[in-house]
Amino acid sequence: MTADPSALRDHLNELRQHGGTYRTIAAAAAVAPTTVHDLAVGRRNGTGSIARSLLAVTSDALPQGRLDAGGARLRLRALHVMGHSSARIARAVGASDKTIRKLVRGDAKTISPQLHDAIADVYDAWWDKRAPGRTRAERTAATIARRRAIAGNWCAAAALDDDQLDIPGYRPASGWKAATGTGTARDIYPPRRSRRNRRA
Repeated sequence: MTADPSALRDHLNELRQHGGTYRTIAAAAAVAPTTVHDLAVGRRNGTGSIARSLLAVTSDALPQGRLDAGGARLRLRALHVMGHSSARIARAVGASDKTIRKLVRGDAKTISPQLHDAIADVYDAWWDKRAPGRTRAERTAATIARRRAIAGNWCAAAALDDDQLDIPGYRPASGWKAATGTGTARDIYPPRRSRRNRRA
């Protein structure tokens, strides 16, 4: 049995608007965070038992607190492999360039649930897409981002284990490898109300 996908997506989006994250919703429903993410973005449909568990989760049942920043850091570094600079990512996420650079460097050990999910959304859209090179400035920024990834031996998204990404202490088995992607990433503009500088 499969639940109505749009009703389930609406419920998950409502939980997220009340401060829930893929991880906290997953914990409350006893399912994997990647399952919640895939259902929320329409990548898969929920089976009867999974849908019932998720639909039973209320905003009051969700813990509010900070998350380990490791998964966000790996996502950001993987985007650099594809040429996405911290500034470009910051604009798409609705955060400051300083906040994103702090996460990329590993200076921030925890992250707010809202920023974590915003980064996960941008990563989902761009993980296999190259940064655009429409202007000299864009090409220069992409080159610098790729050089940072090479120097840091950062892992491309294809070699990351999505089921392990948000588990504290997870380290990818691979280092840097060249990645050309499947095309050019579209620009992302966060909703106006989300454009205030989100902090880590």
